[in-house]
Amino acid sequence: MKPWAFSRYVVKFTIRLILIISPKERHRINKLKVFEKELNLQGFFKICGVDEAGRGPLAGPVVAAAIILPKKINLKRVDDSKKVSEKNRLDIFKRLTEHENVIYNVSIIDHTIIDKINIHQASLLAMKKAVMGLKILPEYLLFDGRIHPLMTIPSKAIINGDCKSVSIAAASIIAKVTRDNIMNEYHQMYPNYGFNLHKGYGTEMHRKALLEFGLCAIHRRSFEPVKILT
Repeated sequence: MKPWAFSRYVVKFTIRLILIISPKERHRINKLKVFEKELNLQGFFKICGVDEAGRGPLAGPVVAAAIILPKKINLKRVDDSKKVSEKNRLDIFKRLTEHENVIYNVSIIDHTIIDKINIHQASLLAMKKAVMGLKILPEYLLFDGRIHPLMTIPSKAIINGDCKSVSIAAASIIAKVTRDNIMNEYHQMYPNYGFNLHKGYGTEMHRKALLEFGLCAIHRRSFEPVKILT
């Protein structure tokens, strides 16, 4: 065997080892597919998971993602974004967004709109826009949470859906990584607040920065304790 051919063989074998899923992980993924499998039996195959990130922070946008997963895809470690390490989130994000058969869209609603219509309505708007921006029309929508935006497509809201549906879990990771990247960029503009660390949430570090430096342009003026500083 020629050296270059052997090297290519080693690379392919290494990739296969990396993609091997343990029985425990396979069982976990199968449990996450319960809603999708039930919908398949009802004749729905273009199933779209929808989730948002950024309802609670004191600064920055709320971001929603909508995703339709293909039948054949590596779903290793896909889970609720809050349960996945930052390194794994980035790996999964790259795997999903670079897959030629994954269909997804992201919607970003900034702090000014949140202050105008409130975070609940902004989250619903973000989810609706994420779905409407997909390049194909889904047959069924699975939303995380208790309430979802009104749409003509059949849909279901699932409490803790990012822990129960693989489609919603995938959407949660895309939304989370997208928003984190935005907040990292904002950190370069407003380095005093530590947005790269807390992503705008009301941590002790963030609250101390608010008292020391006041508000910056991306703070949500309608949120406490930001409101009292306006």
